[in-house]
Amino acid sequence: MDFLNLAKKRFSVRSFADKKVEQEKVDLILDAACAAPTACNFQPQKILVLNDERSLTKLKGCTPYHFEAPLVFVICYDNTKSWKRREDAKEEGEVDASIVATHMMLEATDLDLGCTWVGSFNPETLRKQFNIPKNYIPVSILPVGYKNENVKPNPIHHNRLSKSEFTYYNSFNSQCD
Repeated sequence: MDFLNLAKKRFSVRSFADKKVEQEKVDLILDAACAAPTACNFQPQKILVLNDERSLTKLKGCTPYHFEAPLVFVICYDNTKSWKRREDAKEEGEVDASIVATHMMLEATDLDLGCTWVGSFNPETLRKQFNIPKNYIPVSILPVGYKNENVKPNPIHHNRLSKSEFTYYNSFNSQCD
């Protein structure tokens, strides 16, 4: 599948079949994480794979948005390894983790699996439940699995801005009076 069609095919899946994801597919999703670019190639991502009943049950205490997925990735970054911008020390780890998670979501889609990005979770509860070190910063949770039959994108999923609504050439001045 070409990239643009793959990107358009992906949507947030919130209803999963009661079927385990094969380890080969988990490995391919993790390979996509390895292929993701990061600032200065520092690769600060740390990914927790939750795929057993005990771990998936513990996750329910951290977020209501688990969607009973049989596989969940918790995407973090190590803030002792992430690149910081020289001019103002801006932390780029969250951006790196987001790029990694996006690669993972697209690979899951290419494997005909569903997933969704969950940003609504209690980070401290997540830390305690899964012994996440203090320097690992949780960014997102990706529930992944086979889609339930008849699952469809949210009705507003295809509502997109036109390119002219977000694209500027050479300066923002024409829109920022």
